[in-house]
Amino acid sequence: MKRTILWDFDGTLARREGVWSGALLQALDQHCPGHGLCRDDIHPRIVHGFPWHYPETAHTHLNRPERWWRQLCDHLAWVFRDLGYEAELAETLARTTRIIYTDATSFRLYDDTVPALEALRAAGWRHVILSNHVPELPNLVRELGLLPLFDDVISSALIGYEKPHPEAFAAALRAVGLRAAGDPDEVWMVGDNAVADVQGAEAVGIPAILVRREGEARHRCEDLWGVVELLAEGR
Repeated sequence: MKRTILWDFDGTLARREGVWSGALLQALDQHCPGHGLCRDDIHPRIVHGFPWHYPETAHTHLNRPERWWRQLCDHLAWVFRDLGYEAELAETLARTTRIIYTDATSFRLYDDTVPALEALRAAGWRHVILSNHVPELPNLVRELGLLPLFDDVISSALIGYEKPHPEAFAAALRAVGLRAAGDPDEVWMVGDNAVADVQGAEAVGIPAILVRREGEARHRCEDLWGVVELLAEGR
């Protein structure tokens, strides 16, 4: 029997300070020093417009990096225009945001990420990342030094489905040679989002663990060491 853990990325294995609003502010810092804006100005404008805000809708037509970014940059340019910037500058700021967000040096691994992954691998678990993320996620994982620990890295941008869509989980199972969750293989999902990670996985028969956040979940752990302990107990 093979045992597989599907892992979320942002907020689970690594974090980026400021996430998307932080990246937009960094773009403004580069091109418009002294702009006077803050995350509270940005955040209300980015709670929609990203593919993962509409997980019920497939976007398989965007499963190439340039196609995916073209659509997202159109939205980012709108955000900057809505903040009062002229169209040409708004487009420059959107392209700069892409460069900033895909820079691996802006991501930090949690202290428990590598040792917990190694402990689970030593116990016979194989690892796959399944994340609602940018097309460059595999490269980010590589540059952060995590790639040797994973059998595959799956970004929603490249498969055209966002968690909690069932097809996102189906794609992850296919990547490791499984047709469905359950016998004879054991599969778990670990992530920090109670809806996308936990409810999405459980809806297709994959038990899930909520980590690093409060929320409604049958299994919840404060950190990844809790995941190691829980799976060692075979709950």
